[in-house]
Amino acid sequence: MRRVSVVGNSGSGKSTLAAGLAERLGVPWLELDSIFHMPGWTPRPPEEFRAEVERFTAAGGWVVDGNYSAVRDLVWSRADTVVWIDLPRHAVMRQLVSRTLRRMATGAELWNGNRESFRLLLDRDESIIRYAWKAQAKYRDRYRRAAADPANAHLTFIRVASRADAGRLAGS
Repeated sequence: MRRVSVVGNSGSGKSTLAAGLAERLGVPWLELDSIFHMPGWTPRPPEEFRAEVERFTAAGGWVVDGNYSAVRDLVWSRADTVVWIDLPRHAVMRQLVSRTLRRMATGAELWNGNRESFRLLLDRDESIIRYAWKAQAKYRDRYRRAAADPANAHLTFIRVASRADAGRLAGS
């Protein structure tokens, strides 16, 4: 395990696990959100986004976290392992709500000056909580099918179904 893609629902712990795994493996880590979201939550143009990911994944070892279909082919063609975080919905929602409220209360900067806000939280189209609630089944189906797909036979899929699984994998 030297080139790892960490995937899963928003709030499932992808970044936390990816950071711990990168430290354990002694390789760099890239959070895809950090290069996709430019100032003002503006999406990076697709060709620039792919170029950044292509540069990063050209190395011999790395951990990348995120679900972006725009670069999945690139990341997975170079990866040897996919770590799929598949926690129960209640666990994801508890962690996501807590994290989101904490970030809003502290004004924590996420990426490139962006911060979570009550406006975004309550926006029907932009709420991360609403998105994660609806995306849970989609991700479960997507990664189950991907793990069974012969086109991904070069990848080792590791399903993380609990916080304890995640802690063991990250070595914490």
